[in-house]
Amino acid sequence: MSEAIAADDDRTGADLLGDWMSRDALAAELSISVDTLSRWETRRVGPPCVRVGRRVLYRRGAVRDWLRSQEDRAARRAGGR
Repeated sequence: MSEAIAADDDRTGADLLGDWMSRDALAAELSISVDTLSRWETRRVGPPCVRVGRRVLYRRGAVRDWLRSQEDRAARRAGGR
């Protein structure tokens, strides 16, 4: 077995999900409730997420992109940019 494949086999679940965060973690990071994130998911207005079984995960890069899009929308409403 090559070293690269062996290294991949040795990775833990934490490495696999290193770029992902739970709904609880994102809610804490944004200082909003988990229920708010749930409502946003239902209304499809929040950051994109994926479901793995009952877990809801958010990719950090996608959350950053979503935040930037919210900033752009706010600037357009205010007549900026």
